[in-house]
Amino acid sequence: MTEKKRGIHELYGEDPVAADEQLWGRESDPITRRGFLTKGSLVAMSAAIGASIPFAHLMPRGLIPAALAQTDTPFEIPGKEGLVVLNDRPVNAETPAHLLDDRVTPARHLFVRNNGIPPVTTSIDPDAWELEFGGESIARELKMTVAELKSQFEHYTYQLQLECGGNGRSEFVPPASGNQWSNGAIGCPEWTGVRLRDVLDFVGVKDDAVYVAYYGADLHASGDPDKVPISRGVPIEKALEDETLIAWAMNGEDIPPMNGYPLRLVCAGWPGSVSGKWLRKVVVRNQVHDGPKMTGTSYRVPCKPVAPGTTVPDDEMCIIESMPVKSLVTFPKSGITHAMGEKLAVRGHAWAGDLDVTEVHVSTDFGATWKKAALEAPANRFAWQHWNAEVEFPEIGYYEVWARATDSAGRSQPMVLPGWNPKGYLNNACHRIAVQVA
Repeated sequence: MTEKKRGIHELYGEDPVAADEQLWGRESDPITRRGFLTKGSLVAMSAAIGASIPFAHLMPRGLIPAALAQTDTPFEIPGKEGLVVLNDRPVNAETPAHLLDDRVTPARHLFVRNNGIPPVTTSIDPDAWELEFGGESIARELKMTVAELKSQFEHYTYQLQLECGGNGRSEFVPPASGNQWSNGAIGCPEWTGVRLRDVLDFVGVKDDAVYVAYYGADLHASGDPDKVPISRGVPIEKALEDETLIAWAMNGEDIPPMNGYPLRLVCAGWPGSVSGKWLRKVVVRNQVHDGPKMTGTSYRVPCKPVAPGTTVPDDEMCIIESMPVKSLVTFPKSGITHAMGEKLAVRGHAWAGDLDVTEVHVSTDFGATWKKAALEAPANRFAWQHWNAEVEFPEIGYYEVWARATDSAGRSQPMVLPGWNPKGYLNNACHRIAVQVA
């Protein structure tokens, strides 16, 4: 064990599992020796570092000292496999396209998007987790446990896609601030829970209701308990759709800790940020919700097209609603070598926010010509759709396979970047993979 590794384990003992449980509060969700510390003693930290910490009182709560964070140990998110970590404070990680080949996204391959510090869920009784209902337009304020939700309302299971609004941000020029997602901030697992509509019918909603929003149990990245990292919402009509769930299970098992265990909202088709994790409170508002990440430029794009690099006033930015049509090539993996004279089978998924996908085409000549792919219907509304095709190559050399989906309103993916926006949202340019024919 290196000195730095030993220093961390001196805080909590030599048992690495026990140490990680203390660091993260749950055996299944530690972030290996980097990021935020949820428990610990300043004396122990000082001893591990080998020096006093003069400004310890100013250190953000939950932060591991850099001397301990900088280890040679690979950065891992237990329970996840193959994800590319973009940021560790807060933790954000995306999934390479070839690992999204499953028809139903497995837990280990669902991306992670955090705005703050996940709550400690050590030894909680998930059925005792409480969900509060409030807001100006709620008929009666009350709290319900997960057990009560399970016993009082019908259960539903849907396959629902979640996509970060910034998926594809890394391709914008000039660059936009934020996590530099390529195209892996998307997944489509099965979710089980109760319809938000059914619960709101039980609680009661006033006639002046405009928006439904959430608050989670995560902590602000600064460690300030009085600050909320994110609280977003959707119009009442979207909230009352059949597929909007208060969910406690993903793919028939507990939701992974980094994806919102033990309870979350799933409101598919819109930016994933409206699907609140670690759900603690649902509010029904008589106005457009104004929580953190709902105002200013957060999850907003210019109301009308602007030139790249333009500074757009806040009052000229509009809230993102339905996500645009998009597709992925999930097989084969980009960069393969393929034998000349043999057909290449390609496949992937396509989705279109609130709409359906009606066609998918593929191209091997940089979009000069297109071939129609076979396209399946979705498992249910808001599930992605699977497509497949076979392509041929006329001669030896370098090729790219491009995929382009068209939605039920007749809109197709652009071949190049769509309209630039200050925060780098909604990039739905055609996905492509590289193929060397030899």
